[in-house]
Amino acid sequence: MTLWRWCLAGWGLCASLLMAEAAADPTAQWRIAWPRTDFSQTAVDLAEIRSGGPGKDGIPAIDLARFVPLDEYRGAAGDEPVIGVTIGGEARAYPLRILVWHEIVNDELGGVPIAVTYCPLCNTSVVFDRRLDDLVLDFGTTGKLRHSDLIMYDGPTESWWQQYSGEAIVGELAGKRLKILPSRLESLDEFRARAPQGTVLVPNDPNFRNYGANPYVGYDRSAVPFLYGGALPRGIEPMMRVVAVGDTAWTLPLVREAGELRQEGLELRWRGGQRSALDSAQIAEGRAVGTVTVTRGGADVPHVVTFAFAFFAFNPDGVLHTPEGPLRQANAGRR
Repeated sequence: MTLWRWCLAGWGLCASLLMAEAAADPTAQWRIAWPRTDFSQTAVDLAEIRSGGPGKDGIPAIDLARFVPLDEYRGAAGDEPVIGVTIGGEARAYPLRILVWHEIVNDELGGVPIAVTYCPLCNTSVVFDRRLDDLVLDFGTTGKLRHSDLIMYDGPTESWWQQYSGEAIVGELAGKRLKILPSRLESLDEFRARAPQGTVLVPNDPNFRNYGANPYVGYDRSAVPFLYGGALPRGIEPMMRVVAVGDTAWTLPLVREAGELRQEGLELRWRGGQRSALDSAQIAEGRAVGTVTVTRGGADVPHVVTFAFAFFAFNPDGVLHTPEGPLRQANAGRR
């Protein structure tokens, strides 16, 4: 056998062994890129984790964020969506035209270290306090998904974190949870009206990505979610937008029809004016989906505006209120 044939045969044998090992142990390939992650500590079934395509930091988080005052901002249109955050009297808007390309911003606001996150595949915008015990964590993207939702990792331990819930699901910190802070997914004009002295996130390099474009054209009008193999709810479109507080949720059509809902001590209000970031090729041309606010006694309550499939995936015992009545996971079918 010639040398190159011997090498080729050896490579083929090694590849076959690696594939067999990966089938028996899903972490076999992961350990190469994640030598610091402790895969012996897990809080979920590892078989639920799959690749989203990009590798580690393939979708780059923003660590040194730049902001400009609202009166100097010339980026997003007034009805484009932003994540609005107010802490300690300071207010900032994080436009989805940027977050759709970066998904995580490690920042500090009002003296609090925060992570502003957005997962396009679940439409979940969640803001976390980056402090955990005696650590201040910074986050990046793993390139992995669970239930079609972004899995983040922290810098100090490279544990993996579920973006929807803020729970560490793999690694040294598995089982720990981040504190979720109140925020609003709202239009830029709505943020401007309530925080006229606020600032807005702008790209560090305007040419780094095609900011303002939507790389997920038509996604929120698709029949099924991307890279998802779990239960889909019956009697409702999987991509229906819902607003969730814990294991209770309401469809946006229900809140829109009511205008205002009072339930379980919460006040939910809907108003028009916000466009979808996941519809047209240009976010500024996306269809109107409106804004929902959730308060208790006038104070914002942590909540998430997401898709129906994601709500049930992470809240299997949850209740979704619809115009036709409550819907439970027991009504869901398997794909």
